[in-house]
Amino acid sequence: MIIQIVHWLIYAYYLYLFGYASLLKIFQHPPMMQGMAAFGFDRSWTLFIGYGELIGFIGLLAGIFIHQIKNAAILYLFPFSVGALMVHFAHNDYHDFYDALYCSAASIVLLATDRYFKVVL
Repeated sequence: MIIQIVHWLIYAYYLYLFGYASLLKIFQHPPMMQGMAAFGFDRSWTLFIGYGELIGFIGLLAGIFIHQIKNAAILYLFPFSVGALMVHFAHNDYHDFYDALYCSAASIVLLATDRYFKVVL
């Protein structure tokens, strides 16, 4: 029971972070656009990433009711979080990498604590 409570608390913050990040990119929030430009992403790439994250966010919302979609959305968003973490590290941006680190770790924890997700070798 405790594992499921922790799972859904982690999931809630994971959902919030991807929703927040995707909408800031899509609505072209000036600080987000400046930050992405500093990382080398122009407007079109920023929008592409934002819409990609939004698709994953919608999957996460649907995943509240359908666990297969939830797991697929987490697997889909995992490269976005790892990519964000790598970009922050590559640009020595060590003070703003926490959300990307959280999402990278949370992806693994969420899949590991989901009772319907299994990896068979």
